[in-house]
Parts: sequence; C-alpha cells; structure tokens
Amino acid sequence: MQDILQQIIAHKHTEVERQKQAIPLSTLLSMASERMERTPLSMRKALAQSPTGIIAEFKRKSPSKGWLHAHAQIADILPAYQASGASACSVLTDERFFGGAFADLAQARRLITIPILRKDFIIDEYQIHQSRALGADAILLIAATLTVETTRTLATLAHELNLEVLLEIHSASELSHLNDNIDMLGINNRHLGSFHTDVATSFQLVEHLKDRPTPLLISESGISSPTTVRELRQAGFRGFLIGETFMKTNQPGHALTTFISNLA
Repeated sequence: MQDILQQIIAHKHTEVERQKQAIPLSTLLSMASERMERTPLSMRKALAQSPTGIIAEFKRKSPSKGWLHAHAQIADILPAYQASGASACSVLTDERFFGGAFADLAQARRLITIPILRKDFIIDEYQIHQSRALGADAILLIAATLTVETTRTLATLAHELNLEVLLEIHSASELSHLNDNIDMLGINNRHLGSFHTDVATSFQLVEHLKDRPTPLLISESGISSPTTVRELRQAGFRGFLIGETFMKTNQPGHALTTFISNLA
C-alpha cells in the first residue's frame, strides 16, 4: 500500500491554504467570538478521573477500510456516547479521507458536555485557532507529520488558547517531540503509512517511558476488546481511543454501553 500519510499531508497543505483564503483568521475569530470566550474542558483531567477512560470516536470512513457508517449523524451518536459513559469524544473533521466536517465538531459542542478532541492532521497555526472557534477542548498533533520545532510552536499556541494537546507517536524516536505543552501522549497502534494495526505497539513503546516523567498515556486504534483495555490500564494507560469498534455497528452508543459493561 502506498504511504497514505504522505498523500493526506500533501492534500492538507493545499486545503489549509484554501481555508485561509476563504475565511481569513480575523474573520474566523469574529464569526466565532462567542465560542472563543468559552472555557474549554480538561480532557486530561476527565481521563485521569474516569474509571474507564474511553474516548469514543465519531468517524464515517477511513482510508484503509472505506465507509464504516456513511450516513452517521452527530446528533444520533455523540449524545448516546455521553449517555453510555464515554469520558471524552473524538470528532474527525477531515473530509476527503475520513468523511468528516467542521460542522460535525460545532454540532457536537452544542450537544454534549464532555471534552471533545478535534481529530485532524494539524500542520498550521490557523488550524489551532480554527479548533478553538469550532468548540474543541483538545487537539491532536501527530509527531510523524511535524518537526520537533513545529510541534513545540503549535503546542505553545494551543496552550495560549486554553486547548489541551494530545501528541501522537508511532515509535520511540518520536519521543523527541515531547515538550512542556504536551498534556497527553498517545501511542497509535495503527501505522499511518500502511494503516496496519497492532495493539502490541502500545505495550512495546510504554517500556521506553518507565524511567521518565510522561504526560497521561493514551492507547489509540485497534482496540476491540475490554480485555485489551484492562491489560493496557495495568501497563499504565489511562485513555483508550476507540472508533471503528463502535462506528461499524448500527448503534455506536449501544455498542459502547456493551463494551463498558464488560470492563468490570
């Protein structure tokens, strides 16, 4: 399989430049003045205090598996996620590769009262302001798509805007992207080039973190069993980002309820 991540990032650069031209930053901030005044929620705190740590994700499709739930609607799924016990929610806003939309995040913010992670390929400061304007509480920064310096710059701006930062890594070499403005460290079990998934990645990389202070740990992707969550929690993880396991069903909220009921 071709390196999907390279394709996504190449397109994202073009996409962000078009967004800047369509809605300049000053216009964006003016349009979203009410949301900009809102105090974001702490996703890190919510996960640390939660007995489950489930971050339930909303996504309609993926580059590797195609459509998971083509006609999924935020109003049908996000409130159900919260009612079913999600600690936080993740909302994909990438349209071309994941079937997301900015409107999904804005609508989610109106409907739920738990923290929301904006899941996208963030490469530019404009997207940080955009995330705040849409109502996100936290943003995702992917080490594989950024330099160490850019990661620091984006994370610093996020904190200036009162957004928390989840840094995602895929290998021990990417630990160099950690800085004082990273609130949560996510280990993605899915290789973003091939999209091959292996939960063993989380267990392997956590070994590199035992002798150093780290942000709250999150395991991402490929988690389909409550048993796996229990094992990851014993290894030190406190957040578990799960999307396809729920979204491939007709009732993602009900699937989450069943999943959590089997965690005890």
